[in-house]
Amino acid sequence: MENPITAKCCINQPWFVLLVFFVFCIELLRFDYSGFTAKKSVLDDNHGNLVDTQVSLPHDFTQTSNDSISPLPKTDESMKMAHREEELNVGTEVDSCLGRYIFVHDLPSRFNKDLVNNCRLLTRGTNKNMCPYLDNFGFGPEIDNPEDVLMNNSWFLTNQFLLEVIFHNKMKRYECLTNDSSIASAVFVPFYAGLDMSLYLWGFNITVRDSASLALVKWLSEKPEWKRMWGRDHFSVAGRIAWDFRRQSDNESDWGSKLRFLPESKNMSMLSIESSSWNNDIAIPYPTCFHPSKDSDIFQWQDRMRRQKRRYLFSFAGAPRTEYQNSIRGKIIDQCLASKNQCKLLDCKGATNCDNPVNVMRVFKSSVFCLQPPGDSYTRRSIFDSILAGCIPVFFHPGTAYAQYIWHLPKNHTQYSVYIPVKDLREWKINLNETLVRIPEDRILALREEVIKLIPKVVYAGSRSGLETLEDSFDIAVKGILERIESVRIMIREGKDPSIGFADGDDYKYTFPPYGDGI
Repeated sequence: MENPITAKCCINQPWFVLLVFFVFCIELLRFDYSGFTAKKSVLDDNHGNLVDTQVSLPHDFTQTSNDSISPLPKTDESMKMAHREEELNVGTEVDSCLGRYIFVHDLPSRFNKDLVNNCRLLTRGTNKNMCPYLDNFGFGPEIDNPEDVLMNNSWFLTNQFLLEVIFHNKMKRYECLTNDSSIASAVFVPFYAGLDMSLYLWGFNITVRDSASLALVKWLSEKPEWKRMWGRDHFSVAGRIAWDFRRQSDNESDWGSKLRFLPESKNMSMLSIESSSWNNDIAIPYPTCFHPSKDSDIFQWQDRMRRQKRRYLFSFAGAPRTEYQNSIRGKIIDQCLASKNQCKLLDCKGATNCDNPVNVMRVFKSSVFCLQPPGDSYTRRSIFDSILAGCIPVFFHPGTAYAQYIWHLPKNHTQYSVYIPVKDLREWKINLNETLVRIPEDRILALREEVIKLIPKVVYAGSRSGLETLEDSFDIAVKGILERIESVRIMIREGKDPSIGFADGDDYKYTFPPYGDGI
């Protein structure tokens, strides 16, 4: 039963009401609201540790913008969970460079930089000053084009023997470079073997000629990267033909160095402007003077070549090789001169006219066919000049192109060229004018279109970031060497001997039967 005295006292006294209100406010301030935000503070993790078990609502419609709020300190367990989550996220992301990473050796300067710095001593067997050609990352000086034969800002006075410098400078901007050699799919060795050769090829004994090569392989073999595949994931680039590095004896009178016959070098691949008959030498295009900086430059040039009027049936840019008794060049020059208005001859005697790409392109752009006989060796830069001009190349030997540029030119050589098999003058039984004029017009149009499509594949782009959608000669070469090295890895994984076939000689590449009867 309620005490009447107490009830009366509580109801009639104002101070008691104020006291109750004050106690209610205190309790209100002490109330835990964490349950309304779906967050829990800390719980025991069954190991005696307090861990943050904050749980988010399925849909959070609030946004925290107070920068003064500091996150709770992460415990060991939460950090482990975050690390596992990060690993999961990385595992689901696609690495665009996977299988494409390249590690570049930082060679001592004697193997590259010093050679460039001593450019005044570099020659091609002449007194030509090579220093100007090293401008613009090895492209050389930009060419003025007052006659509108070329395209402005895309043509340079490029020396055909500076591939190693051009390739190295492009490799410095390759998108998948890595400083971690353990994840690299290939290892690039930026040795300027061609420039080194130019220093010592004339008037020096074999000890001097082989000095840099011996020092290089010693340096490489002592690096940890070498021992992973004993050099079979290594590659280099040379600006001279591969034969210059394959001296087969120690006779002082023999040509070149023996770089490619050194045991360590046999385990490496070398890209050069002309391959030898050994499988670890691969040919990639000579550097031309056209270095477009964007796709539209190529498209614009291709359109010009499609619309180009061609007044000559065939042309030849070169000089006779009187020192080679069986050379067919003399016969080609004779027949060109005899064809009068059907053929245009650009006489390169003295190397004055043909060093100027304006002169070469003016002739090739005006010709339907461009004759490409072997030069001092099987190949010549003129092959790629004719392709740039949309001029259908005419080959006389499989070693000039078909056995060489297997990554850059179509395997079916009839798609883009004409083949007239003539090994030497003793086999010359043709009249060029009569032979070429019989080719149907529809085939000529198809051949020319295929040649024009090849243009991006045979140029070294001039932009620092490469072309946007097209692959240039550098891109194709890098893809080719990565595939070659991966094929070696597959052999190793299958328990096979990776040396089988890697550096073998393949003389069949320079025989005639695989290429048919021509035309």
